[in-house]
Amino acid sequence: MIASKDIFNITSQSDFEQKALKIFKFQFENNRVYRSFCDLLYKHPSDIRTLKEIPFLPIQFFKSHRVISGRTTEEKVFTSSGTTGSATSKHYVSNLNLYIQSFTSGFEHFYGNVKDYVILALLPSYLEREGSSLVFMVDHLIKASGHKESGFYLNNFKGLSKTLLDLEQKKQKTLLMGVSFALLDLIEHQSFNLRHTTVMETGGMKGRRKEMIRQELHQHLQSGFGVSTIHSEYGMTELLSQAYLKDNGVFQCPPWMKVLTRDTEDALSIHRGNKTGGLNIIDLANINSCSFIATQDLGRIGHNGHFEVLGRFDNSDIRGCNLMVL
Repeated sequence: MIASKDIFNITSQSDFEQKALKIFKFQFENNRVYRSFCDLLYKHPSDIRTLKEIPFLPIQFFKSHRVISGRTTEEKVFTSSGTTGSATSKHYVSNLNLYIQSFTSGFEHFYGNVKDYVILALLPSYLEREGSSLVFMVDHLIKASGHKESGFYLNNFKGLSKTLLDLEQKKQKTLLMGVSFALLDLIEHQSFNLRHTTVMETGGMKGRRKEMIRQELHQHLQSGFGVSTIHSEYGMTELLSQAYLKDNGVFQCPPWMKVLTRDTEDALSIHRGNKTGGLNIIDLANINSCSFIATQDLGRIGHNGHFEVLGRFDNSDIRGCNLMVL
């Protein structure tokens, strides 16, 4: 078993790989669902020598199985939003402190001390339901910021606009995090010329607006907020870590997270180089669940390990996954 302090103190690629292989062995031995999946593929820790040989559990399993390592009881169950009539993913988290440590360390890795920021959250679709891991994360960051102005906004665009303008006048460093459709609604209510505010979209039109590619969305938001760059957060219910996009259209992972791409025709084959493929996530912080997840996102990896998200598979495009359903 690896201690959490070791997860968040990765010093090199070889250090990451060594810890990932240990976590794979632990989860193989202690995660019933993951063990069954590996057995189905005839994969055993004694056969695994590199990251690319580790089996990645299809993310759909979180909709149909209790994916947890060990016999521990969960402290919290996070759920995905899902579409009407569809099954939702459930992430059974047995150690909330590990999640808090992960997103706090990740935020500080990319943005510095959270206390330097007023954090404003425009997340209506997430606030309107139970079990959002994003709301849990942002609520904790809001409280950790220590600023009385920090907080959530539902549909109060007038109040949020006034707060943003007041903070700008004070030259206060501010982070505005919002779901895509709500940020677009805000700039339709009022345009801005922000100089001390970082605007971060968390994705998702949630059926409220027509879907846009990220480049088009960011152009609209840049114009409406008067900023040169829009930041983005890449996370999901099934993970405990987040990647962030700050510029150049690519996401960066914290040291304990890594993204690989798999062949779109052969779900068990990992690409070499920067070919487009399905995104496979290694999240070492997810030690008590499953750290190796094959997502339904399509993307491309750069030579520096940074990645782009290009879209999503529809169900007909998920080839090679039929044999993965237990």
